[in-house]
Amino acid sequence: MNIKSIICSYQGNVKDICKIRFEVFVDEQNVPEELEIDGLDEEAKHVLAFIDNEAIGTGRILSDGHIGRVAVLKKHRGLGIGKLMMQELIQWAEEANLEKLWLSSQWHAHGFYLDLGFDCEGEIYEEAGIDHIKMSKKLN
Repeated sequence: MNIKSIICSYQGNVKDICKIRFEVFVDEQNVPEELEIDGLDEEAKHVLAFIDNEAIGTGRILSDGHIGRVAVLKKHRGLGIGKLMMQELIQWAEEANLEKLWLSSQWHAHGFYLDLGFDCEGEIYEEAGIDHIKMSKKLN
């Protein structure tokens, strides 16, 4: 099994990015489609993860350090794909000289981000019918 991830643009990768996000967020988690498509994808840097050239995970980072839309197809979870993608996004942010990263973690996944050095901020809140918490990480 050949696992890799790349930083990429939305242009030219929109089909793979949207397929993964719609399967995870819209189909699996019942997030309304109008919330999933927020108009920020063109300005973001994206990460795509592949197993044997099949796109199986994605995420994005905005110029203000906001990481979001991190998703791995259900059948490929537990293989370290999410961690690999987050490491790519963190490395990109460091190379771009960002000082801080932040995200809105689904509550059930916040331990994943804690393990990557993120800290919880504030209280749990609901977004798209799912409990979330804001998290951040300072960069060197």
